[in-house]
Amino acid sequence: MPSLDFVKAVWTQHFPPAPTFTEKNIAPQKGKTFLITGANQGLGYELAKLLYPTGATVYMASRSEERTSQAIHKIQEAHPEAATPGTLKFLHVDMADLASVKRAAIEFAAQEAKLDVLWNNAGIGGAPLGTTTAQNIEGHIGTNCVAPLLFTQLLLPLLREAATSAPKGSVRVVWTSSLMVDTFSPTNGIDFKTIEAGKTTDSNIDYAVSKVGNWFLSHEAAKAWEPYGISSVVQNPGNLNTEAYRYVPGIMRKFLQTFLLYETKYGAYTMAYAGLSEEVMNGEYVWPWGRKGKSPRADIHEAIEKGAAERFWAWCEEIAKPYL
Repeated sequence: MPSLDFVKAVWTQHFPPAPTFTEKNIAPQKGKTFLITGANQGLGYELAKLLYPTGATVYMASRSEERTSQAIHKIQEAHPEAATPGTLKFLHVDMADLASVKRAAIEFAAQEAKLDVLWNNAGIGGAPLGTTTAQNIEGHIGTNCVAPLLFTQLLLPLLREAATSAPKGSVRVVWTSSLMVDTFSPTNGIDFKTIEAGKTTDSNIDYAVSKVGNWFLSHEAAKAWEPYGISSVVQNPGNLNTEAYRYVPGIMRKFLQTFLLYETKYGAYTMAYAGLSEEVMNGEYVWPWGRKGKSPRADIHEAIEKGAAERFWAWCEEIAKPYL
C-alpha cells in the first residue's frame, strides 16, 4: 500500500496550487541567449511566448521550419506592445536522429558564441509499439534521453562560455521529467535489460523509464558541470494538454483533457521557474507550477546512490559516441 508521503506527492503534482512565478516575475533578459527544443508547439511554444517580451534571443528548435515560422509570427503578433521584444530564430533538429542533433549543434555554434539556458523540452510519449529512432534506439529513450544528452554535450562549450561572465547559478540546463516517474516506472526506475529492446514494447512504461532517465541525466550533469558554473535542473512541467498525448486513443484523450490536463501555459510557468528563478539551485527537482519538490520513490533514490544514474549516463554516451 502506498505511503502517505507518496500519496501527498502524487496528489500535489496532479493538482498543484496556483503558480507564483509567471510572466510578471520574469526579469528583462536582453543579451541572453536561450534554446528550447520542441518549440514550435505546445509547452515549448508557450515558453517561447513568455520569453519573447524579455528581449532575449530565443532559438526555437524543431523538425519543421514552416510550423516554427508560423509559431514565431503568432508570438510576435501576440505582443505588439513589447517594449524590448526579443529575437526568435528557427533551428532545425530531429531528436529521433542523432545525426540531425549533431548538425543542429554545429549550426547553433556557427551563429552564437554562448548559450545561457537550454531547455531540453522536446520529447514523445505513449508512442505506438515498435517505435524506434534512426539509430534503432527505443523511441522514448532515444528521443527523450540519448538525443538531449548528446545535444547538451555538444553545446557544452557555449554553456561554459556563458558561465564565465553570467551571474552565478544563472547558466542552466533544464531537463523534462514527469509524474509518470513516480506512478509508472519499474522498481529502481530503469530496467537496463528492457531499454535495450530497440523499439517500444510498452508505451506507458517505456515513457516513464525515459522520464526517470531525464532525472538521472540531470543528476549526473549537476555533478559533472558544477565546476564550470553550469546548473542542471529537472522539472515535471505538469499534466498538460499538449501533442505529447497525440498517440493516446481518442476516448481516453478526451477523458484526460476533461479531467486531468491543464492549459499548456501553466507548464511554461514551471519551465520558466526552473530556468530563470534565482530560488532554484543546481541539482534540484521542480514540481508544477514552479515549486521545489522531490520524488517520493525511495527505491529510485537508492538506485541513484548505488550508481544507476551514472550507469545510465554511460549507456547513453556509448550509444551517441559516433556523433560526439
